[in-house]
Amino acid sequence: MPEEEWERFLRESVTGAAGAPVEPSARAREVGRRLREGSGQPEGWRTGSPARPQRRMGWYVTGLVAGLALLVVGLFPQEVVGWFGGNDGGRDGAPLAAESESPREAPGAEPALRPTLAEPFRGSPAAHWADGAAGITVPSAKATGWMDPAQVERALRQSRDFMVATGLDSRVLRGERPTKAIALLNPHQEDVQEYLRTALSSTAPAPETNPLLLFSRFRPEQTRLVGDVVKTRGRLTYREGKRGAVEVTADVTFVYPVTPAGNGGRDAEVVRTIVRRTIVMSWDDPAEVITEPGTMSLISHAVDMTNGGCSAPTGYFVPPFGTAKEQPADEAHQIDPYDRSKPIDTGNGTTATGSDCATATRS
Repeated sequence: MPEEEWERFLRESVTGAAGAPVEPSARAREVGRRLREGSGQPEGWRTGSPARPQRRMGWYVTGLVAGLALLVVGLFPQEVVGWFGGNDGGRDGAPLAAESESPREAPGAEPALRPTLAEPFRGSPAAHWADGAAGITVPSAKATGWMDPAQVERALRQSRDFMVATGLDSRVLRGERPTKAIALLNPHQEDVQEYLRTALSSTAPAPETNPLLLFSRFRPEQTRLVGDVVKTRGRLTYREGKRGAVEVTADVTFVYPVTPAGNGGRDAEVVRTIVRRTIVMSWDDPAEVITEPGTMSLISHAVDMTNGGCSAPTGYFVPPFGTAKEQPADEAHQIDPYDRSKPIDTGNGTTATGSDCATATRS
């Protein structure tokens, strides 16, 4: 090789010659392969497919509807229950909403099912009522008469305590002395104190001194409660009374499932004694009326009773075991013991039990 050609070869080996072939990069080789295979343009290595927009409008509408529904239920529970048949006795099995106002009609008919020891409220509207004190609605308190809101709240709570002590206390139901209820009564109200002395000491009380006017009692040697649940439905209301007193009215229905004492067989007879009481209590201003702190005066009391006995008063309920179907029907005087839409006929302020029994349309 001539000397000049050798020197040019060495020079171009170091600097590179124009037009010399260049090794393709890896990406270039990939592009070429895809073009040859007809796969189209490659996706950029810093690019990606745009995300598909999510359609959220349906969820917004659903949430709005659910929120409005919860608001309506919170503001108008009674009406909502009525839309779904709740005012017909909750036949779908759901419990009734608390009674916040006087119902407009009686509960709807229930299936004609016989009560049993396992299901003592079967076939009764009471199956959908609350248990015990939970069934007595207490309104919110506001300043009334001589009391501020806190005092009214206490008076309402003690009024409910009185209804519990007279109609739900297990000792009283067994015939024991109603000491808790008596402690809430004004000891200076002479006519009431005389009633208590006579009613709780006599073995044959007169209708006007029958302890059942205020207290629910059964003879334990004759009757026992089925289970430990008494169903209730009712409410308290209040207003300003005489001399600035806070006058509280309690209207409560109690349903007692009972069976003969000593009969523990699976097929034992179960009878429901149903008692509705209306009691008006006056929480008096001590500056106007002689009273003691934490006590109230009785203004009036009335009672309606079903399956509690139709003979002369004994001071105890006498369920008609074995003779319930034999009771004479008084077509002229029938009552639905579950109908709370009508007031009790108070007459002179006191309804005596045992003197004029009506025929119950159901129990």
